[in-house]
Order: sequence, then C-alpha cells, then structure tokens
Amino acid sequence: MSTPNEPTPAESVPAESPPAESALPESNPAESSPAESSPVTPKPGPRPGPRPGPRPGPAAGHRPPVAVHHVDVGDPEAFGRIDDDGTVWLSTPEGERQIGSWQAGTREEGLAHFSRKFADLATETEILEERLDARSGDPRKTRTAAEHLLESLPTAQAIGDIAGLTARLQQIVDRAGELSGTVKAEREAAKAAALARKEELAAEAEQIGAESTHWKNSGDRLRAILEEWKTIKGVDRKTDDALWKRYSRARDAFNRRRGAHFAELDRERAGVKHRKEELIAEAEALSSSTDWAATSARYRDLMAQWKAAGRAPRDADDALWARFKAAQDVFFGARNAVNAERDAEFTQNGQAKKALLDEAEKTIDPARDLEGARRAFRSFRDRWEEIGKVPRDQMQALEGRARALEKRIRDAEDAAWSRTDPEALARAAQFTERAAKLTEQAEKAAAAGKDAEAATLREQADQWNEWAAAATSAVADR
Repeated sequence: MSTPNEPTPAESVPAESPPAESALPESNPAESSPAESSPVTPKPGPRPGPRPGPRPGPAAGHRPPVAVHHVDVGDPEAFGRIDDDGTVWLSTPEGERQIGSWQAGTREEGLAHFSRKFADLATETEILEERLDARSGDPRKTRTAAEHLLESLPTAQAIGDIAGLTARLQQIVDRAGELSGTVKAEREAAKAAALARKEELAAEAEQIGAESTHWKNSGDRLRAILEEWKTIKGVDRKTDDALWKRYSRARDAFNRRRGAHFAELDRERAGVKHRKEELIAEAEALSSSTDWAATSARYRDLMAQWKAAGRAPRDADDALWARFKAAQDVFFGARNAVNAERDAEFTQNGQAKKALLDEAEKTIDPARDLEGARRAFRSFRDRWEEIGKVPRDQMQALEGRARALEKRIRDAEDAAWSRTDPEALARAAQFTERAAKLTEQAEKAAAAGKDAEAATLREQADQWNEWAAAATSAVADR
C-alpha cells in the first residue's frame, strides 16, 4: 500500500538571523570619487611628474573595480605654453595665467605633464557627471565634490580647457541641487514601500503561524517569505528588528503547532501499527483453512478493517501490508488450485451429460413405447445424477434438455390415461343405463294407454342416449 508524502517536523522552517541590510551605510563607499574623499588642494610651485591615480580599492568582493576613463583633452598647446625659462602659462578667456614652472625635461614633456594633470581633473568631473546621470550615491555628496573641484580650478596646475571644465562642474552643482530633493523623495518612497512590504509579509506569516494546517505548503511559503525578506532594503534598524521579531514569532508558532500535529500523528500511527499487526496475526492463522466460503468472507471483513484502521508509520506500513497480503495469497492460492481442479472435473461432467442427453433423445420415444420410455428415462436419470455437477454456464442448457425429455414422457402418459379414464367410462355407462330405464318406463306407459306420458319418457330416453354417446366418443377421441 502506498503512503502519502507528508512533511515531518524535521522540515521546519530554518531559524535564520534577520538580514542586516539596515546596518549598511547609506551609500556605497566604493562609489566615492577621489574628489569626494580627498578634495584637491593645490600647492604652489611645480610638482615633479604626474599626479598618482586613486589607490587600489579593497579586496575583490568588497568594492567594485573603478572604470577606466580615457579623456580626450585635445592639443595642450591650444590651452597653454612653456617659456624658455620654464615658466608655465595657462590660456583662459580672461587672458594668460602663470600656473607653475617646468625644469624636469623638454617643453613637450612639460606640456604633456600638465595636460595629464588636466586629464585627471576632467576624469573626476566625468565620473561625477556619470554618477549624477545614473542617480547613484547621494546628490548632495556629488555636489560637494563638484564644488571642491570648482574651488581648486583657479589654482590648478593643469593645462586644458579650464573654462569648459568650470562650466561642466557648475552644471553638476546646479543639477545636483535640483536632484537632491527628487532623490530624497524617491528614497523615502522606496523606504515606505519596503516597510509596507515587510509589514505585509509579517502579517502573512502571523496568519500562517496562527491558523494554517497545510503543513508542507505553509512551510514552503514561510521559507519563500524569508528569501523575499532578505531582498528588501532600506528599512531602519529599529523598525526592521521589530518586524523581524513578528515574523520569527509567527514561524516559531507554526513550527510548534506542526510539531505537535506530527507528534500526535505518530502516536496514532503507532496504534494503527498495533491494530494491523493483530489483523495480520488472524490473517496468517486463516491462511491454511479449507473452509473456502466462510474463510473468504472473513478475509473480506479483515480487509474492510484494514482500510478503516488508517496508516501506520511510513517506514512500516508497506511492510505490514506485504505480510497481510502474503497471508491472503496463501489461502486464495490454495482455494484457486482446488477450484481449478473442480472446474476441470465439472467440464468433464458437462461433456458426459451432453453425450448422455444426445443418446437419450435419440432412443427414448414414448409415442412408440410408453412403458419402455419410462424404463429408459429412469435409467437415464440415475446415470445423470451419478455424473455430478457441471460448469455453471452449462447447467441451465443441460437441465433444460433433460426436463424437455421428461415432459415428452409425461405428456404421453397423460394422453394414455385420458384414453382409459375409468370415471369417463363410468359416466357413459350411467347415461346408457338411465336411457334404458326411461325406455322401459315409456313402454309400460304405452301398454297402459298413457300415450302422452310414454311420449315424454321416450324423449327423455333419447336425450340420455345422446349424452351417453357423447361421453363415449370423448373417451375414444383422447
């Protein structure tokens, strides 16, 4: 017998710690640009060589790699020059401005060096623009970084389109100011949505924990709630902890109720196991019985009790059923073997009775020899009974033919009896005797001169003679 797949207490929803998303900082530190973390502070005088790039971030998995930006700063000679004495000049719409001195190499190398300085500033500006376009990080921090860069430009030792860079940074400052309110509203809305969703999940978990008895489906749903819970960010720590406690208490309540249910189920199944073992003992005791009808009925009763008993523990129920069925199979196998032997005997009996009928129907003829037919039929009936039983499906046809043969003899006997019926013959004789007496009386009346009385008596005599003739004719016609 199959056993339904039911969850066990070991499938309880795992007791995991609440996700710590609310402990994260408001923004990802990996997203901060050099301008945000360390504003550019210009120093007087030339610097020997290019400014180093950003330091490598933390180990992989803690901070995403910084994208490499290749900024086209154009021809440095279009934005500045270096005198023969090494003085470095920056060209601006307001005129030239001395920004430093170059003594470390050729004029071309100096222009390249100060152009790279400008490229660094342009790269930082481009990163801030991209961050603002993507709305990543806090717009207020982006604005602060842009303002720091703006403040550094008048004293920056760099050759490039400083005026264009100033306009771009000013646009970042303006856009960040406008966007900060929008981003704040969006974040508040996202926070409210996250809070509402977690409240919904907590309420659903509480309903499951208090009411549900669909143990497997509800357990799966509590696990699904937990997985979704981990993905919801933005709820403050205090509120998140309170909501987590609601979920955790609901899950614990569900697990306790489910554990109690299966504990009770185990007790019930232990009782079912004991009851089925009793039924098996009786079934095994009956397996050698040869009282086919009574034992078959008892096995049917045991099967009904087995079904009504319910299910034993999963690991035992199939084995118990195998024992119970094996006991039945022993009995019914023996009964079937006997029935098969009996059926073979009945088949032979049927063939014998058919042959006997064929012979009797040809040889017994009551119309020709009623007494011989009687003797032959008595012999036929004795041999018929000696042969014994026939298959059930042949019984009606064979018995019908035997009864038909017997009816032919009985009909012949009735006909013979009618032809020699003593009562009918006695009635005919009485009628004749009565007619004779009436005729005698008529003659005496005529002799006495009573002609009228004689005529009446003769009429009566004639009537009785007619009746006597009719009675005699009826017997002869039978």
